[in-house]
Amino acid sequence: MATVRLVRHGRATGGWDADPDPGLDDVGVAQALALRDALAGLRAGSSRSHPQLVTSPLRRCRETAAPLGAAWGVAASVEPLVTELPSPDGVAFGRRVPWLQEAIAGSWTALGPRYTAYRDAVVAHVAGLTIDTVVVSHFIAINTVIGYCLGDDRVMVNRLDNTSVTIVETGPGGPTDLVLVSVGAEAETQIR
Repeated sequence: MATVRLVRHGRATGGWDADPDPGLDDVGVAQALALRDALAGLRAGSSRSHPQLVTSPLRRCRETAAPLGAAWGVAASVEPLVTELPSPDGVAFGRRVPWLQEAIAGSWTALGPRYTAYRDAVVAHVAGLTIDTVVVSHFIAINTVIGYCLGDDRVMVNRLDNTSVTIVETGPGGPTDLVLVSVGAEAETQIR
């Protein structure tokens, strides 16, 4: 079994209507430093193998993971499978937010095969982790794992706060064996 900590990235400088790949703002940087302080001890004195650090390729996730990686003396592995929910083909840059607000109010089944495939890929990646791992990812990607564990088809199951930590455990049953240990702190999530 592996313990997987799913971390939502720190607060970004802007939303999808302003920048397709924003970094962290000052609050987000402070959140990343607090996350480092909270999780740095995971690599100290463990009799199990040291946890690995994985991040979405998007800048806000890489910047959130960087202080923890520096504390551990490792570079985070970039994993495209834990990235943000893709926009539908043909949705213009400035139209993502209205689409996303509608999407998170619904279900994966209603979004269709492209999005159930995204959900399934995120879940399979997390379930396939064999050593303790911290994964810095996104609100919706983490919700895919929570929903899977609860048998809930909703896109948004929990309103996860920035740098909240959701914990799941993988089991010996293979790529579908996941147990939800705890859900990260929630807050009124801004979709911008």
